[in-house]
Amino acid sequence: MTRRAEPATEPDADGAEPGPLDAATGHDERRGTGRGGSGGSRVAAIVVASVAIVIVAIAAFAIGRLSTLDDPTPTNTSAEAGFARDMQVHHQQGVELALIVRDATDDDEIRLLAYDMATTQAQQAGQMYGWLSAWGLPQAGSEPSMTWMTRPVPGSGHDAHGSGAGAHEPGAPMPGLATPEQVAELRTLSGEAAERRFLELMIAHHRGAVEMADALLERSSNDVVTALARSIVASQTSEIELMQQLLAERSPTG
Repeated sequence: MTRRAEPATEPDADGAEPGPLDAATGHDERRGTGRGGSGGSRVAAIVVASVAIVIVAIAAFAIGRLSTLDDPTPTNTSAEAGFARDMQVHHQQGVELALIVRDATDDDEIRLLAYDMATTQAQQAGQMYGWLSAWGLPQAGSEPSMTWMTRPVPGSGHDAHGSGAGAHEPGAPMPGLATPEQVAELRTLSGEAAERRFLELMIAHHRGAVEMADALLERSSNDVVTALARSIVASQTSEIELMQQLLAERSPTG
């Protein structure tokens, strides 16, 4: 039988959800203990990771402000512009998936993880929107999505992400992006079934984001853009490991 942690107190009268930093201060007792004895440590790990993401984002912004004058402005068909456009779309679906499961479960760990993912990816999408505006480029490109990932890696003479079994084609679905049918299916689920499907979809989604960030790092030396790409690789790789743990705990036994 599935055991589920119950909140220690009722939600605030105004219905506001506490942010991850509330838990870090120790003043919020509504996070629960999660599943088993290790639940509290996992929640703490999520909170620490969230704080680290904020610190990385602030540092990346500061570094970017100092280095912007040294970086040439990306062109409309550059890897930087393509990454900014496509990763915005990718992150927006990540926010959508996170909000769906946050409303479909009362599990504290999943809800906190979903909240952190939604806020982080929304902030990063806004950052990339701002880049395009600052560069004087349109939010919609003149080429199909993923075109930038099909171009050769500078200086290598080949396309590391555009050949072989994992080849990408202009206009093809972005790696890890859930299909409309999968998103619709998630909306029909609740409780542990929703948790399992969300974790499956988001693990694939994160792997796709890491692939896109790695492709950008191969093609760009822009300090502002590569700083965010590195933070995406680091944070989402860590979250993949956490989600694999959570999914294993929820795998049906037979």
